[in-house]
Amino acid sequence: MAEPARSRPERIRDTLGRLTDDVDAWFASTDGDRPWLVPLCFAWCGGRVVAATEARSRTARNLAAYPDVRVSLDGTRDVVLIDGRAELTTPGALAPDELAMLTLKLESDPRSWADVAIRVTPARIQAWREENELADRLLMRGGVWLDGSDDDRPDA
Repeated sequence: MAEPARSRPERIRDTLGRLTDDVDAWFASTDGDRPWLVPLCFAWCGGRVVAATEARSRTARNLAAYPDVRVSLDGTRDVVLIDGRAELTTPGALAPDELAMLTLKLESDPRSWADVAIRVTPARIQAWREENELADRLLMRGGVWLDGSDDDRPDA
């Protein structure tokens, strides 16, 4: 039996908790013809998803050509989908807090092995657990959280 549906503020709080605590996410990109899906370690910092990879990876090449990306946190019973735009830079060009948080999650400094850092600025975030939350799954639209309050949000 499904748990009662969470309110939007509860789902935003739970989603921010997952973004802070989860280690890996699925990154979906395209080369214009084919979809590409890979898991990457990520950090949530400054309201953005930050990851690192190699420039020769298909993900980096895809995002350089087509920066629209979908990021999904793991699991099918606690879905979090983030649609946004990727910006590519180098790990050394990350802000100090981004680099520190990503290094903590990776358990290694990405400057030692990656030559591309990916920043995803969310435009839309959806989250739901069961069917009873599908109708109200949209939590962010146009980069703005839909509960009208940003005051108590770390990194929002």
